[in-house]
Amino acid sequence: MSALLPAFAGVLLLAVLLSSLANRTILSTAALFLVAGFLLGDGVLGVMPIAPDDEIVGTLAELALFAVLFTDGMRVGWAELREAWKLPGRALGWGLPLTLLVTAVGAHYLVGLGWIESLLIGAILSPTDPVFAAALVGNEKVPPRLRRLLNVESGVNDGLALPFVMVFLAVAAGSDNLHLGELGLELGVGVLIGVAVPWLAIRLERTRWFSASTAYEPLNALAIGLLVLALGKATHGNLFLAAFCAGITVATFGERQRESFEHFGELIAELFKLAALLVFGALISPALLGSVGWAGWVFAILALIVARPVAIWVSFLGSRLGVREQAAAAWFGPKGFASVVYGLIVLASGIAAAQQVFQLVAVTIVASILLHSSTDILVARWFDDEREVPAWYGRLRGRVRGRDDGEKPT
Repeated sequence: MSALLPAFAGVLLLAVLLSSLANRTILSTAALFLVAGFLLGDGVLGVMPIAPDDEIVGTLAELALFAVLFTDGMRVGWAELREAWKLPGRALGWGLPLTLLVTAVGAHYLVGLGWIESLLIGAILSPTDPVFAAALVGNEKVPPRLRRLLNVESGVNDGLALPFVMVFLAVAAGSDNLHLGELGLELGVGVLIGVAVPWLAIRLERTRWFSASTAYEPLNALAIGLLVLALGKATHGNLFLAAFCAGITVATFGERQRESFEHFGELIAELFKLAALLVFGALISPALLGSVGWAGWVFAILALIVARPVAIWVSFLGSRLGVREQAAAAWFGPKGFASVVYGLIVLASGIAAAQQVFQLVAVTIVASILLHSSTDILVARWFDDEREVPAWYGRLRGRVRGRDDGEKPT
């Protein structure tokens, strides 16, 4: 464990030095940390030996997911959801549960898992990650409604998938351990803390007795997040639902706090995400990748190229979304950080199928990171009508336009 900090610092420095190149090419920072963890872990070099039951695994996963859900919630305040609910609403209301079900069917019939474990895998793999579609979301040549769709969907579906993960995990743990009343109370307390704490903090700052200075203003939302985390721990409320609700509440009632914290918060969340990806990579060994067998790899590929595309196609039937936009939305359903942490939570849960579930989730995420992070630039260029084209294509297009305008072709 002593090697974790220097390993993270070294890979982080390398990622910073390569970040400009990564923004222009298929190189992915997330893939860099995943591969680095794989190489440094027990299965290859053994420099960074990490076991699933190590305390750092659960602690880092918990903090990372809390930070990510908190910042995700800030991207999608109620105002944004009201303005752009139609297309994201289809993706979340139909696409998310359909992706869950199609993935579960694949896990049940291809791998032979029980239905509860299959539904658990479906819930873990249903959220999407905006990081791997960054080139698409940030490209102004991409239609705004597609960028808004992917951004809102990926910001919300982590939190929406969470209750499904918790319920299916509780059921998989056995009837003796299943207490739906306690689970409901845990989720309810999480929502209450996530809404009440930031609302009270923002209202307090607006009174005549208090005012945050410019230098300390970015720390306001950080303090709110830490207080939500502490109260969630003390009351046993669901931390992740509390984080997501807190982010939405800050975005809704504290626009100034949201803007001042945005860049700072994203950096904090990014550090936790990259550290968790490094640890996740270290838990993946050549033996694990080989142990899933051909059926596991077929499931992983089908989860990427069938489950999400089918769900998106059904979700957008009758919509005005163009074919290219639907194709891009269908492909960019990358399995990212939330799925990583949900997989780690299941691994540490002790359920009978924990190892098998984690293996299937792991190979699917590995395939997704490698495929999606290396194709976002290519798909973004698909929408770039101003990109350079061969001279012969330009002349041909000019002649076609000339005919359309009634001109005599040259």
